[in-house]
Formats: sequence, C-alpha cells, structure tokens
Amino acid sequence: MASVLYGEHKYLIIEPCTSSEETYEEQGPAVIIVAVGASYAAVPLYRMFCAATGFAGTPKVGTGRFEPERLVPVENARRIKVHFNADRSEQLPWAFTPQQKFVSVLPGETSLAFYTAKNTSDNDIIGIATYNVTPDRVAPYFSKVECFCFEEQKLLAGEEVDMPLLFFIDKDILDDPSCRNVDNVVLSYTFFRARRNKYGHLEPDAEEDVVQNSLGFGQYEHAPKAEDRKSS
Repeated sequence: MASVLYGEHKYLIIEPCTSSEETYEEQGPAVIIVAVGASYAAVPLYRMFCAATGFAGTPKVGTGRFEPERLVPVENARRIKVHFNADRSEQLPWAFTPQQKFVSVLPGETSLAFYTAKNTSDNDIIGIATYNVTPDRVAPYFSKVECFCFEEQKLLAGEEVDMPLLFFIDKDILDDPSCRNVDNVVLSYTFFRARRNKYGHLEPDAEEDVVQNSLGFGQYEHAPKAEDRKSS
C-alpha cells in the first residue's frame, strides 16, 4: 500500500490483487474505449483506487494475478455470460456500440471483445469513458489485461475506430459465497465529451451525479448522497 498526496487530500492506494486477460469469443469485435474512472475531486487517484479495489463496480486492472497458471479455464465450472453495454452523453456526437452482445466464459478463461466508436460530427473531438460492472460484487474478480482504460480517445471528424478489451474473470470468484448464483454480468461503458479540470486532467464534461451513476455509485449502498457531496 502507498499513500499519495493530491491537492488538499491524502489518499491510501491499495495495490491491485487481481489480474486480467481476455479471450477471443465467437461473437465478434467491440469497441472498448474506456477511459476515465474518476471523480471530480481527484481524477487520477480515484481511478487508481477503483481499479485496484474493484470499488463501486469498477473492474480491477493490475498485475498481481497475471501468472500463466491463473489463466487456465476451470473446465468443471459453470460459464458466466458477460453482456456488453454502451452509452454516450447527449453532448457527444458519436455513435458508440459493442460489436457483440455477450460472450460466455469460464472462470480463468481469457476473452477478447470489441466496441466501435464513430465521430459523426464535422469536428475533431476528445471523448472519455467511465465503466462499471454489475452486479458490483463481481467487480473484484473481473480483471483486464489490456484495454484503453483511463485514457482519452480523440476521434477526427467522421473517424471510426474499433477498440479491443482483453479480460478474464478470476477463478477466485468460485470461492466467494456471494457470487455463487451469479450467471450474468454486465460490463457498461459510458462516453462523455472531455474537458480539463482545475488540475489540468481530462474528465467527463457532465454533471457530477451523471458521472457518478455511470461509475456505478448509484447502485452502491454506501455511496454518498448527492446533497451530501454538494455540501461537503
């Protein structure tokens, strides 16, 4: 663990304990333009925390479980169907869709998926995306090996891109009693037009509550209420 000072706040960063990889599934490609997982107060620290802990439905991105022996499918386990969802802000003139509706994977099995994004405007635009996994208790086991997480995506006028996501569901999910009846998982990405905050970091150009909901905080029982965040 490490502590990081950002602005007026000190944050405790927990080292990631899951790893990620993805396997190619028959259902085709999809665009995974994922970028920001950040709150307005401290964009980079928030996303590091969420990526490391799986907090609020944010999949883990780390190196602790990339060992080859962990990336072996558990053949006698049930398959979990991973559904792909894509949303965008009304202020972002892009088309954003998954290229496959779902893939079915075994714990420990790597899978590859794609999303597609197209800038339908006459101007170059930078977009940035949030993401979350539901049910959120699965997030600590949903690991990504390669993706475009926490990065801005610039599309030229009329440009279309396909973006890959490599992931796997860690086999430790089989030891979690709260996940025994989970057969379906939804991975959701929401793209926003990007802007720079007072720290110079890119962030979604949207109301805070909209961004928080896209990150899964609206479904997290301990999430601070909107009025509490505004008064703090």
